[in-house]
Amino acid sequence: MTKSAEANAKASGTFRLGGDIEVNRLGFGAMRITGEGIWGEPGDRDEALRVLKRLPKLGVNFIDTADAYGPDVSEDLLREALHPYNGLVIATKGGQVRNGPGVWVPLGRPEYLRQCVLMSLRRLGVERIDLWQLHRIDPKVDRDEQFAVIAEMQQEGLIRHVGLSEVSVEEIRAAQRHFKVASVQNLYNLVTRQSEEVLNFCEVENIGFIPWYPLASGSLAQPGSVLDEVATKLGASPSQVALAWVLKRSPVMLPIPGTSKVSHLEENIAAAALELSDEDFSALDEVGRQESERQQAA
Repeated sequence: MTKSAEANAKASGTFRLGGDIEVNRLGFGAMRITGEGIWGEPGDRDEALRVLKRLPKLGVNFIDTADAYGPDVSEDLLREALHPYNGLVIATKGGQVRNGPGVWVPLGRPEYLRQCVLMSLRRLGVERIDLWQLHRIDPKVDRDEQFAVIAEMQQEGLIRHVGLSEVSVEEIRAAQRHFKVASVQNLYNLVTRQSEEVLNFCEVENIGFIPWYPLASGSLAQPGSVLDEVATKLGASPSQVALAWVLKRSPVMLPIPGTSKVSHLEENIAAAALELSDEDFSALDEVGRQESERQQAA
């Protein structure tokens, strides 16, 4: 399973974003193709471009980025490598400003959110963004003002579908009074499960759930663990099994593991064809919940 010559994201199945954009469920997150601290150009620009150009050949047709990645660098590289994006869905985000490496500050003033969308349109070289996501709800700005300007831009045809990131069920419901929520992007993986309620809500509402940091497995990757035993049995790596578990967890799940190396990309995509038995899934689910509870109690 660690062999990746036959890797193809089509094996992960499909989901219709917003009810009308079909994508293969295993996508790609374009954050790691930037510099350290998600700041500036990548250390190996040629390899980053090779990663992006490899995506369509691996069946990846859903790519997630943000204006804050670099900032601007990720969107610029995507355009250089993949424009005009034939058959690809490029989702981006706005609503955070960057003051330096590793620094992220929410900014949700309506005029700034509009600027985010307009600049992403220019950098990506498109007339409409298929999926634009509010990177964070700014707690210093009335959230209805933020949602209202997003709804206006959707009505104007600048945005096709709208998503949210790091939100609660209550916040999703509040946003739904302004626009249809097509996706939610929250931190979620085998051992980080604080968003279970949000995921369950998304499943009921048929909202795409985009887990960021989907490969994490914490201490479960140690030799002798349940994860290690399942990986050994399947001839896969622990991270591939963790990703396969995320995919099996829900039909609305759209994981977007990112990397700046082609070899790692191919290993990730190979996980799409990894089939977990119900028994293995349940065993991993149980130890993952236990690990999550330990993390929250620490």
